[in-house]
Amino acid sequence: MSEEWVRLEVSEGVGLVTLDRKPVNALNRDMRRMIVATFDAIAERDDIRCAVLTGTGTMFCAGADLKDRPNAEVMGDFLEHNRITRETGNAIRECSKPVIAAINGAALGAGFGLAAACDILYASENATVGMPEINVGLAGGASMLKTLFGRSTLRRMFFTGQRLTAHDLLKRNVIEDVVAEKDLLPVTMALAREIAAKAPLAIAYAKRAANMVDVMPQRDAYRFEQEFTVALSKTEDAREARMAFLEKRAPVFKGR
Repeated sequence: MSEEWVRLEVSEGVGLVTLDRKPVNALNRDMRRMIVATFDAIAERDDIRCAVLTGTGTMFCAGADLKDRPNAEVMGDFLEHNRITRETGNAIRECSKPVIAAINGAALGAGFGLAAACDILYASENATVGMPEINVGLAGGASMLKTLFGRSTLRRMFFTGQRLTAHDLLKRNVIEDVVAEKDLLPVTMALAREIAAKAPLAIAYAKRAANMVDVMPQRDAYRFEQEFTVALSKTEDAREARMAFLEKRAPVFKGR
């Protein structure tokens, strides 16, 4: 795995992750392992407090590399392939730092799954998304679509492979905004720096809480959020945030 298909650049508390496997950033198993390793590292690095995920050029990610399909004659190959496929998205979703998707072009199939695993989504004007597996005789991705779309749109995309444009996504409140290609990284990096300036422990708890409310009943999720608030209120960073507010100065957080 000598190729650098996943690049990580760090500045001002933000980790910029760029998919770079030309020509279309198709995902093979080695690239998936690189993505998992990158986001696992981001989760533990103190110098990264927020991340941005994008692709090179005008392609976010075309999805799975069809040349890297598992071999049905090799026992366990499908299971290993499916496991690393699941963990690619899970590494982003479970990362302790917020991840912003900067969708700079087509995000298809597993590529759209990467974007769906992110916390906040922006897209450039040329971006399109879709789950085209049905067009190659396969089916997959309904669980990803469910996190973003309603019942009818999910099934239409799943059954037909039809794509949606960035403006379609904005109309459905799936993304935050559609911006010019040249503005996509400046906009998402600015938001990432704003998030990175917050108390790191509070952001870590906020990410966990946001993930929980997706899968828990409101009553239980809110109870857990309250327990997080109690725990955070006892931290040095919480005290520093309150003092900085009262003293009208920028807080200096220590992550404890």
